[in-house]
Amino acid sequence: MAEVTLDEVRHVARLARLDLPDEELERVRRELNRIMEHFAELQQLDTGDVEQTSHAIRMTNVYREDAIIPGLSAEAVIQNAPDGVEGFFRVPAFMEEE
Repeated sequence: MAEVTLDEVRHVARLARLDLPDEELERVRRELNRIMEHFAELQQLDTGDVEQTSHAIRMTNVYREDAIIPGLSAEAVIQNAPDGVEGFFRVPAFMEEE
C-alpha cells in the first residue's frame, strides 16, 4: 500500500476546509498512514462465511395504532390562559408600531 504524502494531506485538509499549520502536517500524515494500515489488515480478513448486515444491532420500529382522541376545546384552552380576549391569547407586544 502506498504511503500518504504531505501533498495528499494538504489536499485533504483543503477539501475539509482545515487550516493545518505546517508543523502539524507530518503528524497528520503519520496518523493517516496508521489508519490506512488498519484498513489493509481488515481487507485481508476472510468474511465469506459472515452473514451480511445493514445494521450491527437488530432493532425494529414499534408503531402504535393511529387513534383519534378528542382534544381540549378552545374554551378550555383559553380558560387556562392568564389573559384571553374573544377566544384568543393576549400576549405582551413584542414589535413596535412604526
